[in-house]
Amino acid sequence: MSFATWFSFFCAACLIAISPGSGAILSMSHGLNYGVKRASVTIFGLQLGLLLVLIVAGAGVGSLLLASETAFGIVKLLGALYLIYLGLTQFLSRPQASVVLQDNEAGLHIPSSGRRVLTGFLTNASNPKGIVFMVAVLPNFINSQAPLLPQLTILAITMVVIDTTVMHSYALLAASLQNLMRDVKAQRIQNRVFGAVLMLVGASLFFVKRDTSAIPA
Repeated sequence: MSFATWFSFFCAACLIAISPGSGAILSMSHGLNYGVKRASVTIFGLQLGLLLVLIVAGAGVGSLLLASETAFGIVKLLGALYLIYLGLTQFLSRPQASVVLQDNEAGLHIPSSGRRVLTGFLTNASNPKGIVFMVAVLPNFINSQAPLLPQLTILAITMVVIDTTVMHSYALLAASLQNLMRDVKAQRIQNRVFGAVLMLVGASLFFVKRDTSAIPA
């Protein structure tokens, strides 16, 4: 892989990561609720999901998924319902007396590390928009005449490093507002806003269509 090809992918990956999506919303929500350190566990789960999407797209399975209307519909439905579930759960969650501090001295219930990893993983892995995008984008940076695995490894490492950095930036930005969000009213607003956005993102997945142009002839 030439440096020019890698740099082009680097620029594309930066734009992908920066653009707001379900991963960014989740990172900000957990950063605000639990602090950056605990949000890092969620972000780790997001990267596992991202790696799965990259592998699926790079291995050509994504093209097969796009070719099957039924399979794509199932993935789309599951991804949409999962995000709507996450949003509804947060939207209806009860405000606490005060928001958790970095050391959890306020006693706010925090999901286990495993639960946060799973939430992050499912958020990215069940996102059909990510599969559609990667299937359409990755072939542009892969040389069919060269071994596939080394190229996928380079692209995956690049994407994960960029996305991890951006998601931590979102979490840090949200965590910096933690002191302003300790009263019950502020928490209620926060839960409603993040919950509504997650539900809207989930609902938008119902309108995602298969990109037949990305399917090999």
